[in-house]
Amino acid sequence: MKYLAMTLLTVMAIAPTADADIVTKSIPYRYGHTQLEGFLAYDNSVKGKKPGVLLVHEWWGLNDYVKARAKQIAKLGYVAFALDMYGKGKVTTHPEQAKEWAQQVNNNREIWQQRARAGLKILQDYPEVDQARTAAIGYCFGGSSVQILAYSGADVKGVVSFHGSLIPPPEESAKPIKAKLLILHGAADPLVTRDAMMKYIDDMEHSGLDWQMIIFGGAKHAFTNPDADKAGMPAVGYNKEADRRSWEYMKIFLQELFGPASKDL
Repeated sequence: MKYLAMTLLTVMAIAPTADADIVTKSIPYRYGHTQLEGFLAYDNSVKGKKPGVLLVHEWWGLNDYVKARAKQIAKLGYVAFALDMYGKGKVTTHPEQAKEWAQQVNNNREIWQQRARAGLKILQDYPEVDQARTAAIGYCFGGSSVQILAYSGADVKGVVSFHGSLIPPPEESAKPIKAKLLILHGAADPLVTRDAMMKYIDDMEHSGLDWQMIIFGGAKHAFTNPDADKAGMPAVGYNKEADRRSWEYMKIFLQELFGPASKDL
């Protein structure tokens, strides 16, 4: 019995896991004087250059949630890079601290855009990435951030906003906006009024951009995050069906941008 137990332990130790081919690493970089550190993930079994997907975190910072999303993106056959908008190690579970950090970034649109573009450059310069095929996705604060990135004229095929604030495009832009936009929004999100949503739709319709918006009934802000209810904020809450469905819409959108994914979940 002792031999059998040892054999079983050995087999368990060497048996491959579902993530055996997923390579992850932390990547330090800088924006101005701010030291940042992002999280990169890709599937080592997918050979050759791959499309790259930039991820932008919620207002909590670069935490385990967005890192898990990066690994999910990597399992689809893309190179995923979760950037850092705040600074190395700046992660919190306290809403007031998160709000302060987010406002330090989004109170200055130029800084907001440039920090997003700094992360995009790290992704596009990575040897595994096909620079001509990149996109960006973001959650809450990150959803707003990828819209801002698109409006900066960044060289991305498309962006996906999961329950981000609805940011209308600039009336005039010095640079052409190249990205298609997919907006995934909760109908029960109290942080966006019905009037604000309708004005956003009207602005987007007059923009001439390639955009689409999917609205999920009963979904609050942060509907993709299973830990959203732990925040103790009435405006946020997890919605399992909206989470699943929004992910499927994102996959279809990325396939439209890049062609069929190398792998699927």
